[in-house]
Amino acid sequence: MERVPILKIGDILLVSIQVDMSDQTAVQLQEDLAERIVATGCHGVIIDITALDIVDSFVGRMLSTIASISKVLDAETVVVGMRPAVAITLVELGLSLNGIRTALNVERGMELIAASRTDDWDEAPGDEDAETTATP
Repeated sequence: MERVPILKIGDILLVSIQVDMSDQTAVQLQEDLAERIVATGCHGVIIDITALDIVDSFVGRMLSTIASISKVLDAETVVVGMRPAVAITLVELGLSLNGIRTALNVERGMELIAASRTDDWDEAPGDEDAETTATP
């Protein structure tokens, strides 16, 4: 069985899918990725599908499942490198890819995750009261 490599770049895990995804490979990727998120504490996952010519309903469901697992583990998922034909196929199959953000390439995906983490930090509960509760 082939394993999909998972690379750590700063606070992001990069998954570049270069092989056709069998059921067994997809399940192994989900498990490996969940373990790496917990082990590294990363808050972002980028899945690069540039090498995929065809994305069927199985791969679409696999991407959605990975995004759901990652979200539960406090990591945002961004899919990058989607070709126009793949996007058209996903729409025709009726796959909405809930919980998954997309970007044109890895660099934009990293920027999207960084911006998202900054927005989350700015909106952290309790931060707005820090100055008002101080006593003179």
